[in-house]
Amino acid sequence: MVGLIDCNNFFVSCERVFRPELNGRPVVVLSNNDGCMVALSNEAKALGLKRGDPLFKVADIVKRAGVVTISGNHRFYGDMSARVMATLAAIADDIEVYSIDEAFISFRNVTSDYDDLGRYIVKKVKRDTGIPVSVGFAPTKTLAKIAARFAKKYPGYKGACVIDTPEKARKALELTEIGDVWGIGRRHRRRLEEHGIMTAAQFTDLSIEQIKGMFSIVGERTWRELHGQPCIAREDMPERKTITSSRTFARDVYDWESIRQATVAFASILGRKLRGQKCFATELSVFIMTNRYHEREPQYFNTTVRRLADATDDTMAIADEAVKAMKEIFRQGLGYKKAGVTITKIVHRSGVIHSMFADPRDIERRGRLMKTLDTINENLGPSARLRVASEGGGLSDLVNGHPDKQNRENRVVTDEPKEQKIVISPRIISG
Repeated sequence: MVGLIDCNNFFVSCERVFRPELNGRPVVVLSNNDGCMVALSNEAKALGLKRGDPLFKVADIVKRAGVVTISGNHRFYGDMSARVMATLAAIADDIEVYSIDEAFISFRNVTSDYDDLGRYIVKKVKRDTGIPVSVGFAPTKTLAKIAARFAKKYPGYKGACVIDTPEKARKALELTEIGDVWGIGRRHRRRLEEHGIMTAAQFTDLSIEQIKGMFSIVGERTWRELHGQPCIAREDMPERKTITSSRTFARDVYDWESIRQATVAFASILGRKLRGQKCFATELSVFIMTNRYHEREPQYFNTTVRRLADATDDTMAIADEAVKAMKEIFRQGLGYKKAGVTITKIVHRSGVIHSMFADPRDIERRGRLMKTLDTINENLGPSARLRVASEGGGLSDLVNGHPDKQNRENRVVTDEPKEQKIVISPRIISG
């Protein structure tokens, strides 16, 4: 089962976290130049206002109904998004951030009680971040999007909707307009409606031959997903705005050195992914949490965000900031069950302008080092990996049973390949 987490009226909800007097009032968030409405509260939507409406065209309604207008603060919304995603990363076994207010999650060992799990997530995110969310669980990402939409639309679901049987899926598809299906754009919607296809159920009633004749591979994937066949992989997702690397520890980890090495390992994974996407990071967040199942032990969860001094895909620069951030929230004496690092803001390499204080020669030298690192790792294959010296044993030592003296029994569950102890230092490549 796949879960889709959707933050409700996200920009408005962010404003309400620190301005509770806005609760229950019609609120709209405006674009950067205050020209258009980009987010609305449910109360504002009830007045007939719509996202994208120019403010001057609805000025009378805004004034008459006492609508609160707010200039958008997208840096603030990005910080709040990072908090939400860090909270989700601490709950789920895997997370794919789809947009600033949406993320797909999955669990390895959950086989039932998705209703209870969904409602737990709703309460957890609200309590930890102040942001209300809707949760949808289903066998595929496209169906999960539909489930989350039902959870948001109908209060009876209490924030969580689960589509786990063919009967539930059919009913949901019959109640979903074709234009509301993820992957059906405006042009395809018009084309389908011209053929009398008005609902998602009618779309799934078409034969695969008809689908192939009318659509590209994307349309075929949507059709198969609505039939309960998962076929949208990570690489088929749009370019992500955030990337997360996190792990759940098999046993509680108490010492800072193990957490530090794991943090560097997370940064190394993120650096490789950034370079593979030809992107740079400009901001990151870290999180750490204790074992919520150990109810008699002290419970602790924390996250923090750090902006990078310069946009980078350099593993060592990312690791340095991630370790500093993790040190801020680490509390000695607690047993930690999970930790992770998220790149919360990503920019394409072609659009980066480095700060005036950045040394071009150092950037070039570190770039060569990272390129060499990636080339060697590619040639080594999955059975071995060259890594930066500061990673130490990282995740591998924990997996293979080589923790430090204070943490001899700790292990960590990871899907990364086991690593050979080969390390690389910046000194290897001279400037």
